[in-house]
Amino acid sequence: MIYFELPKSTIVNRFIPKNAFDDYTNSSQKKKFTDTIIKITWLNKLSKDTINLDGNDVKEIQIFEIKLKTKEKIQSLLNIIDKAIPYHIIFIVSSGEEIYLSTSKKHNHINNESTAVIDWNFSSEWQSNTNKKVKLNLKESIDFIFTNFCSQISGYQSKNINEIIEKDSSKSKLKKQIEDLELKIKKEKQFNLKVEMNQKLKLLKEEKQFLINQSLK
Repeated sequence: MIYFELPKSTIVNRFIPKNAFDDYTNSSQKKKFTDTIIKITWLNKLSKDTINLDGNDVKEIQIFEIKLKTKEKIQSLLNIIDKAIPYHIIFIVSSGEEIYLSTSKKHNHINNESTAVIDWNFSSEWQSNTNKKVKLNLKESIDFIFTNFCSQISGYQSKNINEIIEKDSSKSKLKKQIEDLELKIKKEKQFNLKVEMNQKLKLLKEEKQFLINQSLK
């Protein structure tokens, strides 16, 4: 799948067997890989050798396409792949004519540099594979490319990756609080408690909308 317009020098186009990650999975996770994923393809590599840009925190960015048997978010499987590979990865997860994009800010394990520790996950919504809202801006440095990509995915405009993570984390927590409260309201029988919870729900939604509006500025 050609989603990002990238130089020929970055092309890898190599099939990665699902059992390549067996050392990082238990039996149920191995089954999930088999039952969920059709194939994994290493599409591109962004590095000093391929785009003549270097980075401090992010030395390389790999681009993987993962084709699914059914449409679902697979963050737990992406985390396994991310932990197994010390370089930053941008995932293009596809199901039929739809895709979603995902990546993780991570760092090498202090006692094992061949294993990564995930700091934060960024993920887009499902979209048509022809609807190219996100792009890779190949300029300045590999750090800039990665941070700019995370900025586009999250919707928060910043050149500081930690600031983007902080804002995205706040939005995720609010989303979870809203979902949990909506579920409680559905189950609650007492009218007065429903009124009280609906007032709290309104405030949470206003706070979430404020964060969304901040991301659009």
